[in-house]
Amino acid sequence: MSHPLRRRLLDVLKVYGPGTVSSLAERTGERVPNVSHHLKVLAGVDLVDLAPELARDRRERWWRLVSPTLRWSSEDFEDDPAGSAIAQAALSLNLDHHTRAVRAWYAADEQSRHAWGDAGFSTDKWLNLSPDELSELSQQVIALFDQWATRAVPQDGAQRDPVLVFTYGVPAQP
Repeated sequence: MSHPLRRRLLDVLKVYGPGTVSSLAERTGERVPNVSHHLKVLAGVDLVDLAPELARDRRERWWRLVSPTLRWSSEDFEDDPAGSAIAQAALSLNLDHHTRAVRAWYAADEQSRHAWGDAGFSTDKWLNLSPDELSELSQQVIALFDQWATRAVPQDGAQRDPVLVFTYGVPAQP
């Protein structure tokens, strides 16, 4: 997960569904052997697997996500100092991944941003919450994201492109 291409491959599979090594290489701008190597690493930790039912012949290999979501908590690793350090690094890398996506959007050419008008957004709020209330808010936000992610996409002819939506709720001091 810490490797940028592995994270990108998981995102591409999440957004576009199963793909061949060639199609994934095209979507990521990477070389086929490089993509193949990283898919095998991801398969080795059960994040992706082969989808043989999608192949048109014996040579074609399709890859898919094992699960559409990946959830874990740094608390899962509290009893292991090495695991805890890895979990903290993974959290940091995940935040970097999200930050890169937002920065890339703001660095995009004006024509690309203009096409979306003021649809993109950013918001932050300072809330006074207990740990239980923050947990409840987290569940509500995740449920809202899930509602949008699993909705039936209207067949109204409107163009729909991938949009990354993320949120963090962490105790902090202003």
